[in-house]
Amino acid sequence: MTRTSRTPLKRRVLTAAVLLFASVLTPQSVAAGAPSGAEAAPVPPAAQDTPGIEDAADDPHGLKKTVADYRTRIPTKYTTDSWKPFAKALTTADDVAKNPSVSAAEAAAAKTALVTAAGDLEAADEGTFQTITNNTFWNDTSGNPIYSQGGGVFKFGDTYYWYGVHYRGAESYRANPTRKYDGEVSFVSIPVYSSRDLVNWKFENRVATRSTAIHNGNTMASTGWVGRLGVAYNENTGKYVLATQAYVGGAHGVLLLQGNTPTSNFTYGYFQGQVVNSPTTGTGDQTVFTDEDGKDYLIFSNREGRSRGFVSKFRESDSLRIEPGVEIRRGDGREGNAMFKLDGKYYHAASDLHGWNTSVNYVNESTSSNIQGSYSSEFVLPGTEMDYSHVTQTGFFVTVKGTKQNTVIYAGDRWADFAWNGIGYNQWVPITKTGARPQFHSVSQWQFNVTTGEWRVGPANNYILNPDIQADRIIVSSVRGWRNLGGSVTNVNGGVNGSRFALQVSNSGGVEQRIGSVPAGTYTLSSHARGSAGQIVITGADGSQRTLGIPSSSGWAKRELTGIALPSGAATVTVRALGSGGVIVDQLSLVRTDGVPPTGRRYEAETAPAVCQGTIDSNQAGFSGTGFCNGTAAVGAYAQFTVDAAQAGAAALSVRFANGSSSGVARPVNVVVNGSTVGTVSFEATGAWTTWSTKSLTAALNAGSNTIRLEPTTADGLPNVDYLDVGVTG
Repeated sequence: MTRTSRTPLKRRVLTAAVLLFASVLTPQSVAAGAPSGAEAAPVPPAAQDTPGIEDAADDPHGLKKTVADYRTRIPTKYTTDSWKPFAKALTTADDVAKNPSVSAAEAAAAKTALVTAAGDLEAADEGTFQTITNNTFWNDTSGNPIYSQGGGVFKFGDTYYWYGVHYRGAESYRANPTRKYDGEVSFVSIPVYSSRDLVNWKFENRVATRSTAIHNGNTMASTGWVGRLGVAYNENTGKYVLATQAYVGGAHGVLLLQGNTPTSNFTYGYFQGQVVNSPTTGTGDQTVFTDEDGKDYLIFSNREGRSRGFVSKFRESDSLRIEPGVEIRRGDGREGNAMFKLDGKYYHAASDLHGWNTSVNYVNESTSSNIQGSYSSEFVLPGTEMDYSHVTQTGFFVTVKGTKQNTVIYAGDRWADFAWNGIGYNQWVPITKTGARPQFHSVSQWQFNVTTGEWRVGPANNYILNPDIQADRIIVSSVRGWRNLGGSVTNVNGGVNGSRFALQVSNSGGVEQRIGSVPAGTYTLSSHARGSAGQIVITGADGSQRTLGIPSSSGWAKRELTGIALPSGAATVTVRALGSGGVIVDQLSLVRTDGVPPTGRRYEAETAPAVCQGTIDSNQAGFSGTGFCNGTAAVGAYAQFTVDAAQAGAAALSVRFANGSSSGVARPVNVVVNGSTVGTVSFEATGAWTTWSTKSLTAALNAGSNTIRLEPTTADGLPNVDYLDVGVTG
């Protein structure tokens, strides 16, 4: 049963019991170094032997690996009140892990107490905003592709873990995203990535591969299908249990694997062909949902027809069985079944049944406080209509309970198999609830603060919905998100850069899109176009208009109109054909260009014009981009970044670094902006050179180009510097 952000009573009791028995086993004092009045975790050695610990004979329960991970936490990054119980649980777990005669139950209890305490850690600051950009292929922190389809993100302790499937077709699609790849869903592996901010993801391991042994002498290589998976933590066994759809040896079912840590090699647990009360074997799309009381559920539909939705509980003793399903919906066939909870209500969401293609989200809302109780009739999730859920199918949800607000992240699934829905696999957007129902916010770029739970529209957001004309899966005469104004309208085959569709308007016709709201500012309107002459008109809330003329062209050409002043409020974009010929447009864009500080901009230490007085290295795992700055060990041997600001004002600076010094001594630096020292920052020891952390401060920037220099004040020099993030304050 997965740890959530609030500690249920039974867990507080369990934690107290664990701490009591473990302290009697092998008492040990906590280490120094915590804030005044707090108890600190033991200081780790310079290089922890963490890789492979979960498979070692002396760590059969994964407790040593878990302890080694949590030893890297830095006391000053958390509040004193939340650090105390964590430090105590860490010391106790370490004592238990060192006891050679410890039982599986004792190890599980110590691990559960530690994971619970880690989940209750509270940041000492208010965090920073990180940028999520959709409609692109995402990379991990080492610059490698993230291959993670049909999975989920789960928080264990203080860390988010993202599990999904790497299909062979993902490689084909990324290399050439200009066609469908029908049936190219052969299983490669189940990778896991970790993150603290839900934006920057570090590759950890492949928890299952084609060689992973399963039931009846089979391996994962023999599966005809693997997909739609999730992971739950069982506090009784201390095991992480992965549930996935699988087709093995002619049988459909739920395959259950288990591991000792979130990132260890998972092994076979059980194969369940049918869930009681479901009319078919297997499931018709599924996800794992963990409630606030720590209980885990499988959310699924029946495999054939998919007309019935179920909520089934994982067996509490070990999570290796799915208990009888409780039906919560019946009607049209749905897939992509997933669950989220917001403001005390449960929401079951699913998509149309047409094979990985895009769809609105169909939602049923709970009418009681029981997840397996009654639900409302189906309704369309507001905000998913204009562009079919940002051109995706329902994937999974992540709920973040921030210090200022709760935000649900919708993780949409976009794929090439059978569909070819545009660029990128995963499209994430925020869901909030300001009225009676949740609202889906279809944004191409947004920024999120995982600490506070706040989000805001990103500076490069495109305010036009379905701008690439990819939402419709077939040729239509009324394009999704665009209202016909007469003439002839369709989504012709063959968009710019090899995309699937483009918008064609002919016979003096037109289409329009009313944008609900844009902030006041200056914008740029652009589009690619070919064919006969046409025009694109942008109308502001005050009735003001600007027109982008489109001359006839035999090939694709980009057209752009800059300096468009728009007031706050609704705006309308109209595309018209000038005459009987057809004008074809694609990749429409309306992006704000003024008053936007360098929000969410990342500057890599290894990329010019950044300067590193030292060497650019890549020998310590976990860095972003292609390397990091390993500065010369000397006073004043600096790392410098050149950053741009659209306007003068305060900016939030965040430096990602690693300090694995064996002495454990912090490395202080002066922060010099445009030649003036604006402050001093101490880069504390992170425990290992492969353990990266961030340090934040605020500084005033000038409009235009600025230099930000980190100058060490001791002979130890800088820590390893990965990158500088620059964003707005507040």
